[in-house]
Amino acid sequence: MSTDDLCYMSATEAIKEFRALSLSPIELLDAIINRAEAISGSINPFADRYFDEARVRAKNAENLYLKKNTNLKPLEGIPLVVKDICEISGKRTTRGSLIYSQNVSQQTSIHVQRLIDAGANIFARTTIPEFAWLFTTQSRMWGVTHNPWKIGISPGGSSGGSAAALSAGATTLATGSDSTGSIRQPASQCGVVGFQATHGRIPSIGSSSFDGYSKSGPMTRTVADCALMTNVMSGPDYRDHNSLNNIDPITLSDCDLSDIKIAFSLDLGCYEVSDDVVNETMEAMEALRCAGAFVEAIPVIWAKDLIDLALGSQEVLFSDYLNELVNKHPDLVSEYVPQLLETANSYPPDTYYKALATAGEVWRDHIGPIFQKYDAFITPTTTYTDIPATGWQKDTVTVNGKECTDTDTTMAVIWNMYNRCPVMAVPSGRATSGVPTGLQIIGRPQDDPTVFKIARAFEKERPWLDSAERRPNLDY
Repeated sequence: MSTDDLCYMSATEAIKEFRALSLSPIELLDAIINRAEAISGSINPFADRYFDEARVRAKNAENLYLKKNTNLKPLEGIPLVVKDICEISGKRTTRGSLIYSQNVSQQTSIHVQRLIDAGANIFARTTIPEFAWLFTTQSRMWGVTHNPWKIGISPGGSSGGSAAALSAGATTLATGSDSTGSIRQPASQCGVVGFQATHGRIPSIGSSSFDGYSKSGPMTRTVADCALMTNVMSGPDYRDHNSLNNIDPITLSDCDLSDIKIAFSLDLGCYEVSDDVVNETMEAMEALRCAGAFVEAIPVIWAKDLIDLALGSQEVLFSDYLNELVNKHPDLVSEYVPQLLETANSYPPDTYYKALATAGEVWRDHIGPIFQKYDAFITPTTTYTDIPATGWQKDTVTVNGKECTDTDTTMAVIWNMYNRCPVMAVPSGRATSGVPTGLQIIGRPQDDPTVFKIARAFEKERPWLDSAERRPNLDY
């Protein structure tokens, strides 16, 4: 097996190899760490590293497999990176800011603790923009993170470090968090899988959050690995009043979509979408038809007002926190933070309440009726691929002759802020520049299994990252 194949091995396959004693956890970890060190200077996806202690844990896991231990944990010895907004007790959580450079966490986020308890081996933290509040991944704290598919292009944000590490074969599993698309957008930019579960399926106490709809979730390279992580992370915890009881585990035994009806929209009626994204999305819809699904485009006339209000209300929720930090530490924040603050302060305070009212009306009159007729709704995740890695708060990109900002190119915002839908981002193809395109598969609230079923069937029709020609060229 080549080093590259080892670095891109799924957790599901690695566990089989560990159990068969044909691969050791320390062998896998060493390959991953070597890859991580090789790409750190060019891609820069890592914050703090814990390589030495991770090697000790990998050796302990190796001994458990050698002893044919019958009580092996589901993720025993699997390399994991954790986004630098998710807490780990005794380790610093910087939130991508120099303000928190000495902030040592006193607790571990619930979902991270569950991964640790399941045997996952945390060997590094991943980079984020300051306060996890940008659709690119750059900060004074951690510098600029690039897309493995094209240096100078953004890996997305705010879970850009996690997505870039996965795409480059520099970790097996990763965590992310998502308030307006921060798992799904970078997953699509980097050609990996990111999942935002039904609200409450994965408890999120212990992670920084500015609203009740921020979710922590898995980021992986395969749908099977995503199911594995989701099952470990799911279940009630009464420290989170939103956590759900009676959660059935995700299974992937059935990929037959003959009983599945899917609606899709290329632009939600208000986005400018590049030709590359349109073409790859249409090919993806044809692949789902080949898998047996009924697929049809539907008109969307309801999204624009909700998107604008959703973005504005998030800014309103964030503004008090941001004002306090900037006023106390003007010399420590990244250059784009005052611009974020200016935007946040520009919205009237009643934006949040208008957003709640509009969201209820849109769900009742439009989204709810979609899910009465269809099992899932699909859109592109991003409208354009070649987003610059820096300067995004000031610069724009041109899509179909229109100047577009960061929020103009991200179609994820309304699918967690004012509804409880499960959403999975999966790769759909690549633009002519080589940068990946992606879909988001949106399911009915609490119908996470159907989202996984569709994603797995699509992955079977159009595999990704499974061979050298479908992986980024890392010879920069």
